[in-house]
Amino acid sequence: MGLRIPEHAQWTRVAERVADIAPSGFSGDRLRNLHEGRWQDGGERSAMVSPVDRTTIGALSKVDEPTALKAVSAAHQQHREWAAVPLADRKARVSAAVDAMAGVRDDLALLLAWEIGKPWRLACADVDRALDGVRWYLDNIDQMLATDAQGRAFERTPLPGPVSNIASWNYPMSVLVHAELVQLLAGNAVIAKTPTQGGAVCLTVAHALMNDAGLPVTLLSGDGSKLSGALVRSTEIGALAFVGGRDNGGKVAAQLVDTGKRHMLEQEGLNCWGIWEFSDWDGLAAHLRKGFEYAKQRCTAYPRFVVQRDLVDSFLATYLPVVGSARFGHPLAVDAEGDGELPQLDFGPMISATKASDLRKRVDEALHHGAVPLYRGSLDEGRFLPGQDTSAYVAPTALLAPPGASRLMHEEPFGPVDTIVVVDTRAELLAQMNASNGALVATIACDDAELAGELAQHVQAFKVGVNKPRSRGDREEPFGGRGGSWKGAFVGGVHLVHAVTQGPADELLYGNFPDYSRYPTV
Repeated sequence: MGLRIPEHAQWTRVAERVADIAPSGFSGDRLRNLHEGRWQDGGERSAMVSPVDRTTIGALSKVDEPTALKAVSAAHQQHREWAAVPLADRKARVSAAVDAMAGVRDDLALLLAWEIGKPWRLACADVDRALDGVRWYLDNIDQMLATDAQGRAFERTPLPGPVSNIASWNYPMSVLVHAELVQLLAGNAVIAKTPTQGGAVCLTVAHALMNDAGLPVTLLSGDGSKLSGALVRSTEIGALAFVGGRDNGGKVAAQLVDTGKRHMLEQEGLNCWGIWEFSDWDGLAAHLRKGFEYAKQRCTAYPRFVVQRDLVDSFLATYLPVVGSARFGHPLAVDAEGDGELPQLDFGPMISATKASDLRKRVDEALHHGAVPLYRGSLDEGRFLPGQDTSAYVAPTALLAPPGASRLMHEEPFGPVDTIVVVDTRAELLAQMNASNGALVATIACDDAELAGELAQHVQAFKVGVNKPRSRGDREEPFGGRGGSWKGAFVGGVHLVHAVTQGPADELLYGNFPDYSRYPTV
């Protein structure tokens, strides 16, 4: 049976609808930038290509640094005015923006499918999580603005300047837009840079609706290296929120060193699942299947399994059927003779053909240095349209014992490639789980809860689960990182509000600061 794309999900139809939703954000097929309170043309044209099938989906308008500096100055003035708006009015405008986005939820999700390759179910979840999370903050923001980080009564105030947001492409709604709306609730104007790899059309529509609701938002496209002077170092910026890899995060951190600027820098880490004296294989199988969602292109994915030698046979008997059953392909292709219901896939493409090629090279490098191929899937197993460009897709892969000389031993692959390391002692287990100098999440799989808790104390990850995965979390759950995976204030729940507001002079924010031993831990 062949495959087709339902008419309502075809790119031309989606593009027509979103241009009607946010006409001011588009100039033909080209995206405008939002600054100084209005949508503006100008900037270097840069084509946008869908990773799904290489369809051209429009063009960015990349601004230069002088334009960005002018935009930051205007945002600073907006910030001063917005900080004086009563909280009740801020809540009403944020609520109006959330309602407007909810009204076009399916089109926002379809944009995520085309722009960044998210399967339909996960794209819907990204939008829903953003909107539901902001609704929770709307219900709780009054109390959050009434205490300091130590729980003392204090009326918090906005930062001295707008919050600059530089985020990765993988969660435009539930990470970037969600954070911006909370920052706005707290009394700050916001600036966001569109990720150059994907998500710009979705963000344009979301920001058009935010702007229509009367929120002080700025949205700029451009190369981070060219705009960092404006978006990172400008004295008019009150705080920087960054989500991305360690290379770019390190550059940003270096630029912040002498500024004293409030910052939250979420960076990658090699999240590990350690397995020691464990027997619940059926329970593990369910977690492993869910772990392949979105091709593991998320900061809380688990690409490394550290397994006790005596359990390797039982682990592989559980793991290999799961990896072999992962469903992947075109995120919007349905059976030609079916009812048109969008497919329930685990993952679609990588973010680009370049990223897919790089990941294949990393696998080849590991194999060259001695890694053992346990499983290598084929694109022939995917669901694709006839003649479709599949250059951005990578089939599931699992390698045993990646050598120290390979990048996959120490770095997060950010794709559907798992590595498995065998250990004989608890000391080895912990050493291998801590191979990347800090992580965001980790899990210990162990039948003895007391032993699992003891081992977890020595894992350098912000969140460590016992027999279950940990996630980024939202609402009341804090989030941060250990070691090189995070720099600055932690976020999540009240911590996010505290990170983007000012408390008393003696307040100590929760975070991973250079001298974080002085600070409380979550």
